[in-house]
Amino acid sequence: MSTEGGGARRGAPEGASGAEAAEPALDARIAVDRGRFRLDARITAGPGEVVALLGPNGAGKSTALRALAGLQPLSAGRVLLEGRDITADPVERRPIGVVFQDYLLFGHMSALENVAFGPRCRGAGRAEARAAAAALLADMGLEAYAHTRPRRLSGGQAQRVALARALAVRPRLLLLDEPLAALDAHTRVEVRAGLGRRLHDFGGAAVLVTHDPLEAMVLADRVTVLEGGGVVQEGPPAEVARFPRTDYVARLVGLNLYRGVRHGTSIEVDPGEGGAAGGARIEAASPGGGRVFAAFPPRAVALYREEPVGTPRNVWRLRVEGVERFGDQVRVRLGGELPLSADITPAALAELSPSPGAEVWASVKATEVECYPA
Repeated sequence: MSTEGGGARRGAPEGASGAEAAEPALDARIAVDRGRFRLDARITAGPGEVVALLGPNGAGKSTALRALAGLQPLSAGRVLLEGRDITADPVERRPIGVVFQDYLLFGHMSALENVAFGPRCRGAGRAEARAAAAALLADMGLEAYAHTRPRRLSGGQAQRVALARALAVRPRLLLLDEPLAALDAHTRVEVRAGLGRRLHDFGGAAVLVTHDPLEAMVLADRVTVLEGGGVVQEGPPAEVARFPRTDYVARLVGLNLYRGVRHGTSIEVDPGEGGAAGGARIEAASPGGGRVFAAFPPRAVALYREEPVGTPRNVWRLRVEGVERFGDQVRVRLGGELPLSADITPAALAELSPSPGAEVWASVKATEVECYPA
């Protein structure tokens, strides 16, 4: 995994995460009922730790963030911040800074006035608040824009002003709701690196909501995956990426994932798992037993017009369901006994010359199959 611009922080001793090395700075059990949807999740963050909430639309990520901020009442649970119960505290009394997806800067105020607004609301004098705001803008490289109003700022500049405004209240918890979503792709790369450096220097805990796995991998120390209102997986980004436990996570990190029962080196895939037919099997390199996940990357799949000969222990006859560009590769989606995705070169695609519905042979070496307990 890459770590742009310094990326995530390490507030704990080597070999331990922040949450393992000390009591959580944030320890929240959040239950929210909204009509037929229920969010019930525990969210923790250690001192100096960035936790990314990752999940599909409707999973409850933004609801969780709003509940932490006090903008969404809890149906049950509590929010502990550095050991203090802030569940009943009003929004303005919580030591929390928030960066919203669309930044919500005050259009009639300059950048300096936007950043000074929080300290002023918390009792700081005008001169003190403006001095603190000026220092934060200078740290963000925005001193030349102190008297500029939001409509004249670029997307990256507005994002930094919003972050400065959140930090101006000296929060112990920083909440970021899709902080890069409003930026174009080119600007996002630069701003992501700068955000990573500033999160690295932030002394409190931080919770980042995102749907972008790259943001989670680059910016977070730990990932908590929400689906259907509950936590389905959590851990360091590299661990979550290597050992996905749901189809959603597998798709995010680009793996073919199946659940089944392992008998020796053979995994009998659950019928319907990933669209698999009954009786589908995957061969692994080493023996084992019990319920497992079996995963392999699309790049490990080789495609042939004729049944391959040689050593591959996994060979399936499948049909082409779609072809799309994927970086400098071509991703071929295949259906049949064991639906999967394969990444091949454009040259290999030209040689294969598949049409939708055409049958091809797919093979994967047993050594490419990763197995882990389900």
